[in-house]
Amino acid sequence: MAAPSVLGFRELGVLPYEPTWHAMQRFTAERGAETGDEVWLLQHPPVFTLGQAGKDEHLLFPGDIPVVKVDRGGQVTYHGPGQLVGYLMLDVRRSGVGVRELVQRIERSLVGLLAEYDVQAELRDGAPGVYVDGAKIASLGLRIRNGRSFHGLALNVDMDLEPFQRINPCGYAGMAMTQLRDLVGPLEFAEVCARLRAQLVHHLGYAEQTTLKGGIESL
Repeated sequence: MAAPSVLGFRELGVLPYEPTWHAMQRFTAERGAETGDEVWLLQHPPVFTLGQAGKDEHLLFPGDIPVVKVDRGGQVTYHGPGQLVGYLMLDVRRSGVGVRELVQRIERSLVGLLAEYDVQAELRDGAPGVYVDGAKIASLGLRIRNGRSFHGLALNVDMDLEPFQRINPCGYAGMAMTQLRDLVGPLEFAEVCARLRAQLVHHLGYAEQTTLKGGIESL
């Protein structure tokens, strides 16, 4: 079966982490061979998430921010308002793209987005994510189940970076974090979303995009 040519996007606003995570699991478990691929774009209230390889020692002093142990790859990271989160609900097996290549395409999408703002970003071997002048601006963490992906990316746009100091981001002590606002000045969050959509469609190999209606409660 040929991979679909249209990538659907749900723009979900601000949603709590755990119900969104469980909706991803449910969508992935229940999707069939004909189910279209989707990307969910949203923000979360403050939360630390600890991936399958995560170690509690990398949670330095979480304080009043909740910690959720999840089934994605990677270590610990932080989500909060002003961070653009994209969950990629893709049939990887159907696309014929390997997992490593998928990660690279997501990274290239983020690099391309930043280039539109005249920000030169870089990648690191063995350390998924996107960096600017040595500081991390975007994180990646996927889970593949039965050939389908969920979880995804988190791009720091215009947020409070202080909670990153309460952890060793992605398991690296002292890792510097940055965000797009600090690099380019004031910007529109909706514009960043639109540019990310276009970059993902291009780099993931779809012909076009569409906006899907309905929230996670309908999935």
